[in-house]
Amino acid sequence: MDTLFAPVYDANWGRINPSHRAMITRFLGLCPASPRVLDAACGTGKYWPMLQQAGAQIVGVDQSGGMLRQAGTKFPDVLVQRLGLQDLCFVAEFDGAICVDAMENVFPEDWPVVLANLIRAVRPGGPVYLTVELAEDDLEDVYASALAAGEPVVPGEYLKDGGYHYYPELSQVRDWADTAGAAIVADLTTDGYYSLLLRGPGPTLCK
Repeated sequence: MDTLFAPVYDANWGRINPSHRAMITRFLGLCPASPRVLDAACGTGKYWPMLQQAGAQIVGVDQSGGMLRQAGTKFPDVLVQRLGLQDLCFVAEFDGAICVDAMENVFPEDWPVVLANLIRAVRPGGPVYLTVELAEDDLEDVYASALAAGEPVVPGEYLKDGGYHYYPELSQVRDWADTAGAAIVADLTTDGYYSLLLRGPGPTLCK
């Protein structure tokens, strides 16, 4: 991703779709004035102009150094850190957190971990905006082919041409959110995504 996608990401995928724009606007409405916002899997800072326009102080984290370099070129005043979603260990440091167009890259066993990390990162009652990419049309065929090839996949995993995505059942996503102690404030299914606006119960200690 560092060498292939980072330099061309904005040109090819820099457009913000209407549902993401609407949900981030709603997310910001649940934050206090001049909120401190965590953008987890921030990429090149695609959503930062929207956040900055609302007066947000942003901290961006991503596991891709190339993406962070692109973000730093565009937004030199934003604090960034190279960190994977599974490794987040912030405790009540932010007024809100977003994780947009990234969870499809998370393995099923890591989903509860990442959700708990995001919920823990925000202050009590703070909002978390999360997106879930909807499944490819050929998901079942690709899954069957992977099983036939002896790959250790589970339903929802999409392993094709060296790429990987995971598409959980939406009911499973809601169950994971409930287990993490998060309440669903709003959800939306459109533009190829299931978008969730969550609120957590408050911080817990990192393990």
